[in-house]
Amino acid sequence: MKKRVVITGIGLITPLGIGVKDTWTALCSGRSGISEITKFDTAGFTTKFAGEVKNFDPKNFLLKKDANKVQLFIAYAIAATAEAIKDSELKIDTFNADKVGVITGCGLGGLGLLEKSASTLKKKGPQKISPFFIPMLIGNMAPGMISIYFGAKGPNSSVATACAAGTHAIGDAFKIIQTGRAEAMIAGGIESVITPLGLAGFNSMKALSTRNNEPQKASRPFEKDRDGFVMGEGGGILIMETLESAIKRNAKIYAEIAGYGMSGDAYHFTAPAPDGSGAADCMNAAIKDAEITPNMIDYINAHGTSTPLNDLSETIAVKKIFGNHAYNLAISSTKSMTGHLLGGSGGIETAFTALSIFEKIIPATINYENKDKDCDLDYVPNIARKKEINFAMKNSFGFGGTNAALILKKYNEKH
Repeated sequence: MKKRVVITGIGLITPLGIGVKDTWTALCSGRSGISEITKFDTAGFTTKFAGEVKNFDPKNFLLKKDANKVQLFIAYAIAATAEAIKDSELKIDTFNADKVGVITGCGLGGLGLLEKSASTLKKKGPQKISPFFIPMLIGNMAPGMISIYFGAKGPNSSVATACAAGTHAIGDAFKIIQTGRAEAMIAGGIESVITPLGLAGFNSMKALSTRNNEPQKASRPFEKDRDGFVMGEGGGILIMETLESAIKRNAKIYAEIAGYGMSGDAYHFTAPAPDGSGAADCMNAAIKDAEITPNMIDYINAHGTSTPLNDLSETIAVKKIFGNHAYNLAISSTKSMTGHLLGGSGGIETAFTALSIFEKIIPATINYENKDKDCDLDYVPNIARKKEINFAMKNSFGFGGTNAALILKKYNEKH
């Protein structure tokens, strides 16, 4: 018999704030976390803004010996995990350590370190490369360091499926608990690649917005004048555990995870399938896994990147799966406020979806000014909406045509 899996803890490090309280307050008020880049000089770059995490000091979360050598994506992971564990009041000790695992998603890992080290190699030679270069570069060091810091000895893995990575990580963790291979999992997504190379690469693809005169209005998912996505950084970590464990601990339950779907577009290495078929297959798989019908979904936290192709493709996919019910759904993209955290987006956005269910509030899609005739659904424009949510869907789609979807539901003790 499949075990029921619930979310009992949330940790967030985002462009909107350090911690759940600050982030959620900003999100519900419709405040943008996007501003001019301060990490490096953007002279010569087509795009000059991003969703940076502000006022984050690794020394507040890491041991002194680690604070100056770990990359930001790892520091974000540890900080978000610390908050999530505190929130859940989950104790990891010798009695349960082997039953608590870690899975995180990350797209590019320590890209900034790679840039700096390549420059060092060229200017000063191979003897000047740090012995910490390789271990601090790789994405799986995030779950590794979480395990080391918090003592979780259960299943440990890292997912690198581009912009779907955080959602895949949570979905994989869900299945590990559901099938009894762990009692609890620390799972989510993190990313920190607002670097010269990262920005230049996405600019070269013409994937980013260039609305430099209005950075806070640049991310405008599903809106007629959208011109590309906005890079973001940070992390979102969830504590997930069996319902039995949560009840035994008398833990707060934000939401239950009911379904998980995956698919591939088999179409193009960066563009989504224009007919939305891959995304639709993924959503359908999640709905079937949850053993519900499409018309039971009340809200979709969309992938909604603010690119012309993605938003249209996702809209088409929603119509394929939901039919007439597509027009009854509330759909919003919180990337309008946080920017796109790439591999970290599924982590923070699944957390937002759980909070929406728990708090009965749907965050808005801000900067929605002019309707796109081809994107004609209810995108919760500009103002957050109070709404009872029984079932919600979280979508994430990545380069290479890799897709992930989760179904979350309002917790009900009986079913």
